[in-house]
Amino acid sequence: MGIYIFTKERLSTVNNNHAKQTITAGLLIALGLVLPMAFHTFGMGGPVFLPMHIPVLLGGFVLSPLYALLVGMVTPIASSVLTSMPPLFPGAVQMMFELGTYGLVISYLYHKRNISLFPTLLTGMLAGRFVAGAVNYLLLTQFLAKAFKLKVFLTAAFVTAVPGIIIQLVIIPIMVRLLEKANFIMGKENINDSRTQS
Repeated sequence: MGIYIFTKERLSTVNNNHAKQTITAGLLIALGLVLPMAFHTFGMGGPVFLPMHIPVLLGGFVLSPLYALLVGMVTPIASSVLTSMPPLFPGAVQMMFELGTYGLVISYLYHKRNISLFPTLLTGMLAGRFVAGAVNYLLLTQFLAKAFKLKVFLTAAFVTAVPGIIIQLVIIPIMVRLLEKANFIMGKENINDSRTQS
C-alpha cells in the first residue's frame, strides 16, 4: 500500500511538472512572437537587437533540454508563418537550428552538468552561432547555389548583433536569478522527471 501511494504521488508530481513545462514552453514561444513585432514597431531591427533570442535563451534555464530544444526550433518557424519574420527560407530554417541549439545546450549544461549561469549562457550563445554558421553554409552552397562568405556571417553574428548580445548578457542572468528567487525554476530532480515523462 505504501509503495502504491509513493508511486501515485511520484506520477502526480511528474505529470504536474510535465504540465508546467508545457505551459511555460507555450508562453515562451508566444513571447518569441510578440517581442520581435514590438521591437520592429520602434524601428529596432531583429538582426541588431535579436529579440527572438531572449525567450529562447531564458527557456534554456527554466526548461528541460527537450522542451528548451522545442521552444528554440518552433519559435522562428511559427514567427515566419504567422508574421513573415523572418522569411521561412533560408532565414527561419537557419534560426530553427541556431535557437534550438541555444535552448538544448544551455538546459543541458545548467541542469545536467551543473555549470554556473554565465559560462552556460556564453557557451550556449557560441554553440548556437557555430551551428548557425554550419547550417548557413549548407543552405547557401547546397540549396541556393551561392557562395558562403565567412566574413559576412561573422560580421552579422558578432558585430552587427553587438547590441543584442549585450542585452542578452545583461538581461538573461537578471531574469534567471529573479525566477530562481521566486522558486519558478524547477530543481534538477523535477527537470529530470519532466524529461523522463517527455
